[in-house]
Amino acid sequence: MIDTFCSELLKHSTLVRDLTPQQCDDLSEIMETRELKDAEVLIEQGKRSETMFIIAEGGLAVERTTSGGDELVLHILKPGDLAGELGFIDGTEHSATLRAKGNTIVVCLKRSSLESILSSKPDLVYGFMRGVVRTVHRILREMNLQYVELNNYITKTHGRY
Repeated sequence: MIDTFCSELLKHSTLVRDLTPQQCDDLSEIMETRELKDAEVLIEQGKRSETMFIIAEGGLAVERTTSGGDELVLHILKPGDLAGELGFIDGTEHSATLRAKGNTIVVCLKRSSLESILSSKPDLVYGFMRGVVRTVHRILREMNLQYVELNNYITKTHGRY
């Protein structure tokens, strides 16, 4: 059972903006919290998982192992950000390792838990998945803009560089 803190996190998350307060409470009943110590690994690159995480406190370093074996930090996820959403959706291997930056609390949702309420609460599942797709779409849009900016910089186009 999820505590009140995490239930409040859900109610204020853009992930669940299409859900009613009652639906948020119902969703919180199938979620769990997990506390991570500094540098503890939440997700390992190359592994599969059906669990999605919402960062409640602290942060997660998104790390990728280079061909030389070094760990490269690509991004720092902060409270409110999602982690593991693509593995949650399609079960693919994780493309990066997520490591706690300081003491971190995450809210966890397993795909099987969400599927267990599909027939009894289809509106909740639909609204939640809309939020997941909206979040993934926002991330993709931001990455595309960053790619265009980087490409413009490399090719010295559009006169800004």
